[in-house]
Amino acid sequence: MLTAASLLSLILLILVIMVVGVLLTFIPVGLWISALAAGVNVGIFSLIGMRLRRVTPSKIVNQLIKAHKAGLDITTAQLEAHYLAGGNVDRVVNALIAAERAAIPLLFERAAAIDLAGRDVLQAVQMSVNPKVIETPIVSAVAQNGIELRVKARVTVRANIDRLVGGAGEETVIARVGEGIVTSIGSSDSHKAVLENPDLVSRTVLSKGLDSGTAFEILSIDIADVDVGKNIGAQLQTDQAEADKRIAQAKAEERRAMAVAREQEMKASVQEMRAKVVEAEAEVPRALAAALREGKMGVMDYYNMQNIMADTTMRENIARTGKADSGDLTPKK
Repeated sequence: MLTAASLLSLILLILVIMVVGVLLTFIPVGLWISALAAGVNVGIFSLIGMRLRRVTPSKIVNQLIKAHKAGLDITTAQLEAHYLAGGNVDRVVNALIAAERAAIPLLFERAAAIDLAGRDVLQAVQMSVNPKVIETPIVSAVAQNGIELRVKARVTVRANIDRLVGGAGEETVIARVGEGIVTSIGSSDSHKAVLENPDLVSRTVLSKGLDSGTAFEILSIDIADVDVGKNIGAQLQTDQAEADKRIAQAKAEERRAMAVAREQEMKASVQEMRAKVVEAEAEVPRALAAALREGKMGVMDYYNMQNIMADTTMRENIARTGKADSGDLTPKK
């Protein structure tokens, strides 16, 4: 049976083991030993302070060891500040090591600013050593003779470390190159000149300084493919002629409608005049009747007028009959 003293000693031993375990968990002693073995001066209290500042000590110490072995002069405070700002410490240290090996001047503050700006600083350093080729989409341009050319270009760019913060990206470079191609081809007299010397387009575009304000430096612009498209000039002329024809047809239809309307107006006017003539003729018998009643005209005068009218009608009939007979006797050709 355990005595009270033995039981108390056992409890104290368990408590000591638990306290030591908690301290070893809170204080990364193994990480401190690794730093000492690598020749990096990191105090145990600095590691405790990292825990209190909610900084993962391994992310700082491991990168500090890597930078020390690469010969970089980086302090723990710089790495902690970048980590607390939300930066990627591992990527920044790798970029600094790559820049050091490639003899590219890059300070920690500059690399941290590039990383916090949302750009991949390691990729930028790699692109400074190994330029990147950007392939543009097919650019459609029209020469002055109206022939369309479809051009695809390859742009070789190198990252500009000094302009990574605030500089435009690949989309701007592609847009500017496309604009330069359209301008260069549009100023050509004929599409044949472009097909014979496509390097003229690349040289003209390259001389415009399209990389100003961007995060890249354009090394070369190469025309990869040139295809002949449609005859845009002829198509535009055809469309213009078709539009002119439709306008002329519309105007002709307008004039025809006005003529038809005028014709209908004239017919209505003729009918109106005929109605007035009929109305006037209807007044003649009334006038004669009134003259007879009032004694201004006698019965014999009325009969004489009727005879004259009948004689006139007979003569007109005889004249029409004579004209018809003479027309029948005319020899046919």
